[in-house]
Amino acid sequence: MRKFDNKALVVSLSVWIVSGILFHLYTAAFGVLEAWLQRLIHLTWVLPLAFLYWPFSQTTPKNRIPWYDWLLALLAIAPGIYGIIHAEEILFRVSQIDEVTNAQLFLGCILVVLLIEATRRLLGWPLTIISAFFAIYMLYGEFFPGMMKGEAFSLREVIESLFLTTDGIFSIPLGVSATYVVIFLILGAFLEVSGVGPWFMAFSSRVAGKSVGGPAKIAVISSCLFGSISGSAVANVYSTGNFTIPMMKRVGFKPFLAGGIETMASTGGQLMPPLMGAGAFVMSAYLGLEFKIIMIAALLPALLYYGTALMMIHFIAKRDGFTGLAEEELPRWSDVLRRSFLLLPILVLVIALLSGRTPMLAGLVAIVISWAVSLFNRDYIMGPKRIYQAFIMAGYSVPVIAIACASAGIVIGSIALTGVGFKIGAVIAALSASYGFVALILIAILAVIFGMGLPTTSAYIIAAALGVSSLTAHNFPPLNAHLFVFYFAVLSNMTPPVALAAFAAGTVAQDNPMKIALTAMRIGVVAFIVPFAFVYDSNLLMQGELLQIAWVIVSTFIAGYFLSIGFAGYLNSRLNLLQRASLIGAGIIAFFPIWQFRVAGIIAGTLLWWLSARRKRSYKQ
Repeated sequence: MRKFDNKALVVSLSVWIVSGILFHLYTAAFGVLEAWLQRLIHLTWVLPLAFLYWPFSQTTPKNRIPWYDWLLALLAIAPGIYGIIHAEEILFRVSQIDEVTNAQLFLGCILVVLLIEATRRLLGWPLTIISAFFAIYMLYGEFFPGMMKGEAFSLREVIESLFLTTDGIFSIPLGVSATYVVIFLILGAFLEVSGVGPWFMAFSSRVAGKSVGGPAKIAVISSCLFGSISGSAVANVYSTGNFTIPMMKRVGFKPFLAGGIETMASTGGQLMPPLMGAGAFVMSAYLGLEFKIIMIAALLPALLYYGTALMMIHFIAKRDGFTGLAEEELPRWSDVLRRSFLLLPILVLVIALLSGRTPMLAGLVAIVISWAVSLFNRDYIMGPKRIYQAFIMAGYSVPVIAIACASAGIVIGSIALTGVGFKIGAVIAALSASYGFVALILIAILAVIFGMGLPTTSAYIIAAALGVSSLTAHNFPPLNAHLFVFYFAVLSNMTPPVALAAFAAGTVAQDNPMKIALTAMRIGVVAFIVPFAFVYDSNLLMQGELLQIAWVIVSTFIAGYFLSIGFAGYLNSRLNLLQRASLIGAGIIAFFPIWQFRVAGIIAGTLLWWLSARRKRSYKQ
């Protein structure tokens, strides 16, 4: 990303960024425009920034803007200006009946080409290749072999679908970016500037710092808190890992273990309500469900993820003799509690969402409250300078998500126009036959593969578009199926060979990213098991009768306890391979969505636990 020395240029670009932020705050407060127009203005604001701030290549100057990037930025504005001027005509046109004019065709082609180039600059080649492939497929589908052979559409038909309707570039993902996501990115910037981040770290240190393996537990708790509002695993690693990884290494954790714990904790931030990143908002829009339903459904699996990880870290720390921090290294409880009012914006946000308020309104209210509470935090009072800083911080964050959503819109538009999604679904159905579990494995692999090269939101959108219909055909509930895909798209952040969060942690821990990724998978193993449980059992998503939900909560946490002992290899003493495998097996069985299996797993695990503990007592005697 470029940084400029020219003050006039910095001011000019800042005016553009702040203007866009104010537009989105205005529409959040007073109502959004027509869907296509709101999304068009959003993309018109973001797309030029991609060429002005992100260089063509690594060798391109980073402190000035070449003439060709100025040209591309101006061209990126042209479709938006045309769309705003002719908004009424476009909004009321009838698709496939009204003619696509030459101007619309020309500007639509420019938009698609520039969007694909912006995708390459901001997000790399994987999403660029995927979106370009699906764009080409619309034009030349008849030349593809086998099951992929499709109908070829004219350039005018393709541009109409991608540019002039809400079926393509301006479909639901970009709509979510233009409404919910941008507001929550502004909120995240306000929270950071108002001092919530340091309070999260202080709170985590005070809660877990003195316990066995305290620094690792601080990493888990702080990353959970940061991640629940940031929605980016890599950003989370850098935010908390620069503090927690050196602290873990200082008390004896090996670099790969410290990096693995931070990777696991930061990845899970996207699974923890209330925000869960942009993908959760897209899911809400796709399913037509209130966001609070997504929040509630995601809560128990996320608590299982972090709860099991904390238990496993506890046993690893006891096994290897890792201590906690000394009292003098920790903040005082009085200081932590005195600044607990900084949590008020998040508390209000959660209450507003649970009470049925729209995410935009809830986010807007939380932004105002985060500014208000900063006035009582002497070191972080948000005057005009800090508000400007928050606006710019949010403005730098929006393009990556907006471009990812718009580029994924090309894929969605291609699927809608050509029906290729049904063909891919048919392939999955043929491979899985009548076995739903096989379909789940195939979709999980698909989501992880997409997630290896794409941002989580894009990976989820594309994998859901291609795979969810196959899962619902096996009678899996839509919410369960979407959450299943979302989970594995998120987990790709710590799944080799790409594992972006692990590579980020590797730069901080100074160790092999692949070793870090494998360690993160081991500590976060429950996240690879829970989706296969909740897709069959909606009680895990807090949907069902109260007693059944209570039983599921108790049984799955017991299962997580057995898994944590088995993978750590320690109870009161080191366990042998047979004991570990038996406890892991009992834990997995206790996750089964059939109550008889759960009871059997708990009984077996309890017996194994008792025998292991008894063996240690006998040894001492």
